[in-house]
Amino acid sequence: MKKALVSASAAALLVLSFGLSKASHARPVVSEQSSSSDKYQIKIDNFSFAPETLTVPAGATVTWVNQDDVPHNIVSSEGKTLKSPVMDTDEKFSYTFTKPGTYPYYCGIHPKMTAKVIVE
Repeated sequence: MKKALVSASAAALLVLSFGLSKASHARPVVSEQSSSSDKYQIKIDNFSFAPETLTVPAGATVTWVNQDDVPHNIVSSEGKTLKSPVMDTDEKFSYTFTKPGTYPYYCGIHPKMTAKVIVE
């Protein structure tokens, strides 16, 4: 009888610990640290840039993330400041702005998609 109780207790403990283990893996992990590439981020979705205007300090790195289901890229409207490769879904492109100014850009594949970065 004592052996059966120990077995039942061990089995219950095993099931409980397995259940808790599975539950702990299901929760999202939240990081309190944000990398510099996450601080200034522009999302590409539904054929638009969000935010459409982003203001950053000089020296900031801006990261574009394509969350659309079609490819996009970033092309500077003035000069050769920005030129990204074509980004598929979930791909990223980062650029560090070193000089103050206004940097308008568009998607080279979909030129009606426009936005700008203001560097102070």
